[in-house]
Amino acid sequence: MSKKITAAITAVGGYVPEDKLTNADLEKMVDTNDEWIRTRTGIEERRILKGEGKATSDMVVPAVKELCQKRGIDPSEIDCMIVATVTPDMVFPATANIACDKLGAKHAWGFDVSAACSGFLYSLTLGASLIESGRYKKVVVAGADKMSAIVDYSDRTTCIIFGDGAGAVLLEPNEENLGVLDSILKSDGSGCQYLHMKAGGSLRPATVETVMAKQHFIYQDGQPVFKFAVKGMADVSAELLEKNNLTGNDIAWLVPHQANLRIIDATANRMGLSKEKVMINIQKYGNTTAGTLPLCLWDWEKQLKKGDNIVLAAFGGGFTWGATLLKWAYDPI
Repeated sequence: MSKKITAAITAVGGYVPEDKLTNADLEKMVDTNDEWIRTRTGIEERRILKGEGKATSDMVVPAVKELCQKRGIDPSEIDCMIVATVTPDMVFPATANIACDKLGAKHAWGFDVSAACSGFLYSLTLGASLIESGRYKKVVVAGADKMSAIVDYSDRTTCIIFGDGAGAVLLEPNEENLGVLDSILKSDGSGCQYLHMKAGGSLRPATVETVMAKQHFIYQDGQPVFKFAVKGMADVSAELLEKNNLTGNDIAWLVPHQANLRIIDATANRMGLSKEKVMINIQKYGNTTAGTLPLCLWDWEKQLKKGDNIVLAAFGGGFTWGATLLKWAYDPI
């Protein structure tokens, strides 16, 4: 009897732009201050992708190149690429297709996933399914967003939160029960009213009026989003542990979406995890939307050990949320 195939992460890559936007910089742009931002969000600075013609795919490409280099493979060996993003290069074609062309991933098919801050989590589950099917051997899952493209830098409620960045993982078949073991994913479209972009879709196509009214930027009603996020991320993470007969003691790391330090703390507390087991880099990058989870794995890769139980949790606009349990597949390089 053949062993069950699971999808294991075998390499991680990441990319953040060089340009930094600090809290001190924002003090000169809007009515805010460093202490207010730090105490309410935990953010100290974020990265901004600058330069003529630079788009989300230009962050995906170096992240995937690094991943290929670490694994010792050529991009032409990639079977499929999934890019989670709400800031695609264009409405179509998919950013995944553009990135594959830039990489020379000639044999890959690909597509984008739009699930806001939960995008990487959704994509990881999809990518794992492709590996588990037995039809594909190398699937790249990337989370990337150029949030600076849709942030209104005169809106102090949103411009302090978001940054640009990308992370990517390589999924390959595994027969040691390592890799993605379980996911609980959820969504509730009634949350749309609290977090969305007003124009740019088929409901309100771009016009002079929508541009003048600043309807092509993020709109967020902070209080309801915060309440939903705290409950959603914490509840689903606890549900995942219970479903798999695990406690906080069994978990080596929590990889939480980097939206707000208070939401991260609430999730860790609900799972019974000490702060030493929680990956936090929000102070460096802010909220990179679909990029936060893979960027955490990128930053912590050297501390992860084969067999570590890891929980990834996210909450995003839509509303979308979920948690994934994975067992790490390799020791530090």
